[in-house]
Amino acid sequence: MNNNALHTAAARIREQAAAYCAANHVPGFVAGVHQGGEQIVVAHGTANLTTGAPMLEDTGFLFGSVTKVLTTTLVLQQVDKGVLDLDTPVVTYLPEFALNAPGAADKILVRHLISHTNGIDADLYFPDAKGRDALKTYVAGLAGACGVLFEPGEQLSYSNGGMIVAGRLLEVVTGLPFPELLARDIYTPVGMHDSSTSAEQAILRGTAIGHFPDPETMEARPTGMFTLPDTWGPAGGTPIGTVADLLAFGRTHLAGGVSPSGTRVLSAASTALMRQISYDMGSPNTPPMGMGWVCYPFGDTTVLAMSGASPGGVSLLCVIPEHDLVLASFGNTPGAIMLQDQLLQWLLTEHLGVAIPTLITETEQDVDLTPYVGTYRSDQLRIDVSIVDGQLEERTTYEPADPSQERVFTEFAGGTTSAPPQRYVAIRPGLFAPAGFPLEAFDGYLRLLLVSYHDVRDGQARFRNGGGRLARRA
Repeated sequence: MNNNALHTAAARIREQAAAYCAANHVPGFVAGVHQGGEQIVVAHGTANLTTGAPMLEDTGFLFGSVTKVLTTTLVLQQVDKGVLDLDTPVVTYLPEFALNAPGAADKILVRHLISHTNGIDADLYFPDAKGRDALKTYVAGLAGACGVLFEPGEQLSYSNGGMIVAGRLLEVVTGLPFPELLARDIYTPVGMHDSSTSAEQAILRGTAIGHFPDPETMEARPTGMFTLPDTWGPAGGTPIGTVADLLAFGRTHLAGGVSPSGTRVLSAASTALMRQISYDMGSPNTPPMGMGWVCYPFGDTTVLAMSGASPGGVSLLCVIPEHDLVLASFGNTPGAIMLQDQLLQWLLTEHLGVAIPTLITETEQDVDLTPYVGTYRSDQLRIDVSIVDGQLEERTTYEPADPSQERVFTEFAGGTTSAPPQRYVAIRPGLFAPAGFPLEAFDGYLRLLLVSYHDVRDGQARFRNGGGRLARRA
């Protein structure tokens, strides 16, 4: 990356961020790119509307689910040491691990936890516990609260529960609390000098908070909850850091597991394993899954990516091995994901010269919709699918398990857990797009907005897939 190209990229990100944030009520945004030994970081706007603190290049933010790639790296470090084996059942190391379906947990292997193929139905399970025993409390609660969506390895469904169980597994085999392990074995050797594992640490330096759009005015308003409970640490609830720190982590994966300072963080074999496809649903709305990384195909170029929602914010980390490039960014409203998608596509097409093929070229009129009609469920979520005016219509209802989880999820969602009915147009049998979107909107990261149905038996689909998450026919 020569200085001219670097200067152009920085100017473009600055211009695009300013325009998008102004038009879409995003208070602040920060992004960085590293390529070929050069690095830029661009910050715009306000980190916290309550205090008026500006978004700076070194402002911290919640990693959200980007943490899952860090957790996966920690698991594979223990595999490198011979402490863990990917093909051993989790219960061998963690005998107390159980689900409410008898014997179901016994079949889950370590690899299923970090490849999102475990089937644990716990996507909205939010036990509110703090401190040293938070993950122990989470795992103990699974036995009574959560079942399975599918047999391990049978399907793919984005799994917060799998990553949290992996975090508890790490605590048991290393003897260290997850936050201490993260700081010792990732932050320190990678050189993530401004990263922390708790709000108590983050308050000592400049840190952004999330914001949600006011339902009436769409103006951004500060979140009422900074982090998720400690029980969600390994899935992304609590780790916090800067763009430069995430770029350093991404560079470690670019360099086959060697940090920018030259420290070996992960073996070359394990780094490569994280990029290998663990499961491919063969559906455009769900990119193939590696271990920790989601492997987005953009034509012949693969983008290793993970985005991370936090209360009122969204982060993104992308590693593009073919072009020696890392992108990291954070915006402090949920809508910032659209800006992140625009910037990623600009970097691919204009900066790197990657041709992005059109993912969805046309819709189909004569698709039989009846196999998809019915009620689908996952943890505390019900989705009713019907046919209205020749289109599929989905109504999603949150059905909280208890008042504590309802409080956590409601705050995480910005105060509202109900959504208006959503209509979908058929792209082909089993694949649908939200009505009203131009088809080119799905070429990038927003392909996750497409909905697919899978495993049709006796004229009925068994699974609905939205955002990479499965719900099972009730």
